[in-house]
Amino acid sequence: MMMTRPLAGIGLCMMLLQCSLAATPLTDFLANEALFISGTEQTHTFRIPALITAINGDLLACCDARRNSDRDLIWVRDIDIVLKRSSDHGATWSEMEIVCDYGDGKPASDPSFILDKTTGEIFCFYNYMDQDDAPKEFRLYVQSSKDHGRTWGKARDITDQIARPEWKMDFKFITSGRGIQRRNGDLLHTLVNLENGMRLFGSTDHGRSWRLIDVPIRPGNESKVIELADGTLMVNSRVRGQSSRWVHRSDDEGKTWRSAADTALVDPACNGSILRYTSKRDGYARNRLLFCNANSAKGRKNLTVRISYDEGATWSAGKVIDPGPSAYSSLTICQDGTIGVLYEPGYKEVRFVRFTLAALTDGKDKLSKPYAP
Repeated sequence: MMMTRPLAGIGLCMMLLQCSLAATPLTDFLANEALFISGTEQTHTFRIPALITAINGDLLACCDARRNSDRDLIWVRDIDIVLKRSSDHGATWSEMEIVCDYGDGKPASDPSFILDKTTGEIFCFYNYMDQDDAPKEFRLYVQSSKDHGRTWGKARDITDQIARPEWKMDFKFITSGRGIQRRNGDLLHTLVNLENGMRLFGSTDHGRSWRLIDVPIRPGNESKVIELADGTLMVNSRVRGQSSRWVHRSDDEGKTWRSAADTALVDPACNGSILRYTSKRDGYARNRLLFCNANSAKGRKNLTVRISYDEGATWSAGKVIDPGPSAYSSLTICQDGTIGVLYEPGYKEVRFVRFTLAALTDGKDKLSKPYAP
């Protein structure tokens, strides 16, 4: 049986569908292209992918441009946040654009997105450091775009809104990739403090202000949050020193959490991606979640995308996107309903692939109506 957990309480039809999926390579790509190649465009290393679909359908593929080194924010002086855009579901891409460049000694790193579907505004979060005047002090920034990512507003330092004062010199950062908008309109994201635990932060006023939900969620390093069909919050976490993901659930708006390792979601302690694809509440026949990670107990390799029809209780064996070296990844759903992944094949490039639900499920699943973001 090709399932990650027992299927207690799941209908026979769904069980047969999920069991039929095999962990075989996905070869039927609609797009497969290296967007950012290390050693080009005056950049030593491109890393840390973030991918989102704007409300007009444009894809925004974002990452670090580590100009002179492959090292992380705390150890280098020059990292910029850059992006490329596609207006045709990833068939073609723009030239590289700059989201932020603070110059030597002021690196920015680990981009992540949230789209507010109510307003159309896109928020780009990243971590910032002044290596000359405040070395080793992580600051947490956000910029936003009201024109689908074509231009970006002034950067806002939201550190004091979402981090405790006593965390000033702690190793803290906003998880790269993306956060979510809940069904009630609230925006939600994850903040990691390596000394004091991972937490959620969010906005109830469409990004005008941000607040910390000051309940530690342990264990957890870089994490992704989603909202389940019944309103439960679920956080899927990378955990250092372990070979599987941890899953945390809260049914009281994050006041308390139930946490357990999901040993079926094998992981080498690497940032992954989880995303809602469809919901019955939006008129689809099934609830669907997608999960993408380096599906390997040891070593960052074997990038795999899985699907769940029971709100993350069980997952398909999945399809292998890349069997070779593969690290961070970021999922999005394109406006035509196809699935996009931006990921790191090793650290030599940042690559985009796109494929259909049918390709992911060997033709056994299809949308019951045209995709409506």
